[in-house]
Amino acid sequence: MKILTPFGTLALNHWTKLLPNMTLELERNGRLHEMLHEAEQRAVSELDDSIRHFRNQGLTPQQANSRAWKILQERYVFLKAK
Repeated sequence: MKILTPFGTLALNHWTKLLPNMTLELERNGRLHEMLHEAEQRAVSELDDSIRHFRNQGLTPQQANSRAWKILQERYVFLKAK
């Protein structure tokens, strides 16, 4: 099993605390780590494009990086209960 990055660990902690039913179901199906790694991979693959997008809108590198990470965390880590 691959080791989670800090991003994946953040997702695991959030999902476990705030989405326990989803987490348990993924774990029962043997898909929890697969989904965590997928969240990590998607976020990393979208990061450069997101930063470039915000830089083109006139944000500083730091602002663009912060904004991109915030959006990606909301999209892949801080999931909301449905």
